[in-house]
Amino acid sequence: MTRIDSSEVDAIVRRVRARFGKDSPPPSASVSSGGSPSPTGRPKGGEGVFATVDGAAQAAWEAYHEFGRRGFEVRKAVIDSIRESMREQAERLGRMAYEETGLGRPEDKRLKNLLVTDKTPGPEILETHTVSGDLGKTWTEYSPYGVFGSITPTTNPTATIINNTIGILSAGNAVVFNVHPSARRVSLENVRLLNRAIVRAGGPPNLVTAVEKPTIETAQQLMRHPRVRVLLVTGGPAVVKEALKTDKKAITAGPGNPPVVVDETADIELAGREIVRGASFDNNVICTDEKEVFAVSSIADRLLRALKRNGAYLLKGHELRKLERVIFKQLGPPGKPGKIDARWIGKKPSAILDQVGVRVGDEVRLVVAEVPREHSLVWTEQLMPVLPVVRVANVDEAIELAVQAEHRFGHTASIYSTDLAAITRMSRAINVSIFVANGPNLAGLGFGGEGFTSFSIASPTGEGLTTARTFSRIRRVTVAGSLQGI
Repeated sequence: MTRIDSSEVDAIVRRVRARFGKDSPPPSASVSSGGSPSPTGRPKGGEGVFATVDGAAQAAWEAYHEFGRRGFEVRKAVIDSIRESMREQAERLGRMAYEETGLGRPEDKRLKNLLVTDKTPGPEILETHTVSGDLGKTWTEYSPYGVFGSITPTTNPTATIINNTIGILSAGNAVVFNVHPSARRVSLENVRLLNRAIVRAGGPPNLVTAVEKPTIETAQQLMRHPRVRVLLVTGGPAVVKEALKTDKKAITAGPGNPPVVVDETADIELAGREIVRGASFDNNVICTDEKEVFAVSSIADRLLRALKRNGAYLLKGHELRKLERVIFKQLGPPGKPGKIDARWIGKKPSAILDQVGVRVGDEVRLVVAEVPREHSLVWTEQLMPVLPVVRVANVDEAIELAVQAEHRFGHTASIYSTDLAAITRMSRAINVSIFVANGPNLAGLGFGGEGFTSFSIASPTGEGLTTARTFSRIRRVTVAGSLQGI
């Protein structure tokens, strides 16, 4: 009898699927894409979703090795298939995320999903660099690490999963997700959809896995699991600190408090329009969104009027005092962060203003409050569409305060100015991963701006906007001496 090896079986399966349709089920009914058979013949997992960290990590580890055996062309086909699927599912996943978390705007979540689907770099950026000469030949190439453990947030659940998956898989790795419990349903659906897209393109099942019931304990298990080689953490200071305590390589995307400077040379109408657009996007739940404004006094009144014309509601003094009691559990001391009431994170301006007796419609996109520089709104990452504006004497004072309010997170900042010297001064002084001049911070993510996107912006560990290169080991290969006979 002729013996058929596993690679030939895989080739036969791919030919059958090509003939009868890419959605044809695998030949074996006893094993799904979620895991290996149990003693009863039923699969342990379903389309990448596993009951335990061990199950998810082991399946991802096996899929990683199989992914490598299938070659670079399959890798490219997998990424193309993921992009096709996520474009089709962008609206549904955005709506599911909104319905489950109650944060942001479903239409903006759709746009985030499309942004990461189309503008996250794929395998094409992993170009081998070669040097040759009399002493031989050396080339530098990007190689995979293995299995990544990824922690994702409730604010951008699907956009982060899509972005992480494209980048991690483009580098030849596999990934295990411990998603935020508050976005569990939509995140697990996202993982299932990704697995279907991967398998349709000829990739192995379980290249992307997740824990069925994520908790703090499962996140800690994932961070220390022996099958996990690298951690990719997108979240607050506590989870970042936990990742950095492990003995693994950790790529961490932490908090931000992006300041905006508007000086006397700025196009004020542009600034008003784009600040509202950026700070109101998805109700300000994105860490890159504008969080506070420092405006030179000579143009501050004009800027406030421009903000109002473009969809902002300007709070009166007594309304601000009421608002403080609504959105803060505790105001901070002067110049320090306060404690936000999480119930109002990502809510619409109309819902927030209703709490202080102000009735507005959805045409209002942003709540704006003029405050003194020491106010807690300036120093706190609120993650809600409430934007403080502070008057300052000149652009140098504005830059100095912006550096302080950003807390040296190294995340995002922006300026509206036509003074190149001022733009340059601020970019160097604040030294953030994303710096934008004369546009919304979204432009720094590639949304309405040039360049690629990332929803894991590794400011604490310094990688900045992550790509497949971030998720690759750099390997140098040298052939010394004469190349004759090689």
